Amino acid sequence: MPNINIHTIKGVRSPEELRKLADVVQQCSLDFFKAPPKDRYQVCLCPRLASTLIVFRPRPSPLLPFQYLRAASGHALKLTLCPCSTVQIITQHEPYEIICEDTNLGLKRTDHLVFIQVFQQGRTAEVKQQFYAKLAERLKAECGLEGGDLLVTCIENRKEDWSFGNGEAQFLTGAL
Repeated sequence: MPNINIHTIKGVRSPEELRKLADVVQQCSLDFFKAPPKDRYQVCLCPRLASTLIVFRPRPSPLLPFQYLRAASGHALKLTLCPCSTVQIITQHEPYEIICEDTNLGLKRTDHLVFIQVFQQGRTAEVKQQFYAKLAERLKAECGLEGGDLLVTCIENRKEDWSFGNGEAQFLTGAL
């Protein structure tokens, strides 16, 4: 169950372009991280969270029928979300909020920068390298993203690193 955070610079891409970018990232995670293939996207764009687009693929679950996201304004947003789903969160930042230099690799960075964080477990270095390569190839072909504008990190975690609510580690308690 990867949790994927995508960071971009605000105002550079249209909602349709952000959706396409999320679709490509999702397809690559299905291909390389072996998530279930028949899950569907559902997108929630909340005006109270104007710079955050939450993309999630729900599946009905008697264990966790609803999750609530509380906006800064205090309004609760009801999201159907199964803990077995891949969650994608796209956050758009003001240009001054992202500083991403080239790490002395001669990379050309522009305002089209995409920074992707993948929280996951159990993938080999080889699988991750294949994921990085295919993701770069597909984002270039389908979204026009140049390689120097793509930064990806995979953050390894374990079952005890997840709580889906109620202060419980559901993977450890047997609920999942």
